[in-house]
Amino acid sequence: MSINRFTLQLDEIKAAYAAEPNPTLEVRLERIGRIEQMIAANEEKICKVLTADFGTRHSIESRLLEFQMIYQACKHVRKHLKEWMKPQLVPTPGFLGSSHAWTEMQSKGVVGIMSPWNYPVQLALVPAIAAFAAGNRVWLKPSERSSRTSGFLATLIQEYFHPSEFCVSIGGPELAESFAALPFDHLFFTGSGDIGKKVMRAAADHLTPVTLELGGKSPAIVDPTAKLKDAAVSIIYGKLVNGGQTCIAPDYAVVHASDCDEFVQELQNSAQKQFSNPEEFTGAIDEHQLARWHQLVQDAVDRGARAIPLISSPDKTALPFTPVALLNVSEDALIMQEEVFGPILPIVAINDIDSIIRYINERPIPLALYWFGKNKVVMKRILNETRSGGVTINDTLLHAAVEELPFGGIGASGMGAYHGKAGFEAFSHRKSVLEVRGFLGLHFLHGTKLARPPYGKGVERLLRWLR
Repeated sequence: MSINRFTLQLDEIKAAYAAEPNPTLEVRLERIGRIEQMIAANEEKICKVLTADFGTRHSIESRLLEFQMIYQACKHVRKHLKEWMKPQLVPTPGFLGSSHAWTEMQSKGVVGIMSPWNYPVQLALVPAIAAFAAGNRVWLKPSERSSRTSGFLATLIQEYFHPSEFCVSIGGPELAESFAALPFDHLFFTGSGDIGKKVMRAAADHLTPVTLELGGKSPAIVDPTAKLKDAAVSIIYGKLVNGGQTCIAPDYAVVHASDCDEFVQELQNSAQKQFSNPEEFTGAIDEHQLARWHQLVQDAVDRGARAIPLISSPDKTALPFTPVALLNVSEDALIMQEEVFGPILPIVAINDIDSIIRYINERPIPLALYWFGKNKVVMKRILNETRSGGVTINDTLLHAAVEELPFGGIGASGMGAYHGKAGFEAFSHRKSVLEVRGFLGLHFLHGTKLARPPYGKGVERLLRWLR
């Protein structure tokens, strides 16, 4: 599709928005309700296309990590949207007399959403729910790597929505480049940091505000006060669910050197218990991803790392890739430079809290951080002295499942946040309004009257009073 066709299409959506710039609560909730109905009526079909894209993906995993997040977002918006939309009174200074001031949340217009392949339903529709809650129109560009799911989702959206409400465009990198360059009123991107930079550069030409949900190397810190078995169970789940293809998956574990061997054993026990059934272990999205996993492990081994398989199939069924832990990994290995985004867990041995904090802070800010332990003093130091998009203590992933918590990164892991009220605010403009009234209704103290020229003793007295 040419940029001219894109521009014309955006003009059509903007014209529809202009005819209804701030839809009512009922209209917003009806649109969100259609998303919920669309998913509920097609769960089984969506699970099938997700499996087709990943090769293997259990329907329960899709229902839990894709559909449930969408239902939860819809439920939360229904409960709170009326309150979020209310104007908020703010106090005014004494020199403004009886004037009233307030803020009101105004929709931005047309929101562009560029969604990724790893959770191709949830990460397309949860931002859309927030954009509709704020009163906007939506144009979605899903990932071409999850082509079957993206195509089916586009068909469903076209069935449930008029294209001037919710439009979808399918295509590869060239189309994505044209899409990011459009003069949206807000552009929301989820994906890698490298592509995020390109999206931000393209949006800059139109001063389009952006939300960037990126990733990074999220650490899982296992304090000596933690029970290794409990930490391993949680870390394995966070690491291996969706085949490790999760932006907030634990990227590497930090463990006391004396605990490494026992920790690896607990990781193996946990992985074997949770993911030994090949039908319940999500596959790589494509051959390129699979080849990258093998490359990361081989590169680490070539530089002196020890690869320890985490799963062995009882019936000797070979997985396309066997999840592994890596010990003694060189810091110049590729896996320590790039986000893993797969079922590989490097283990870093560090023995004191000061060194752990320094190690994390010397690297780009991660999207998530996980801490396991019982020492509250150490926990507070980790929270106060490191930066990350979000934190879960004594488990993994779950901070992203709390609608009241903003979800987003900082620095290399992103810009802006969504989920719950944070999503509504991300896609809204908080407009400031002042209604000027005289003090007790007296016109001679009205607004700027006392400050107007010609300047004299009255303004001098006003300045002294204001001071």
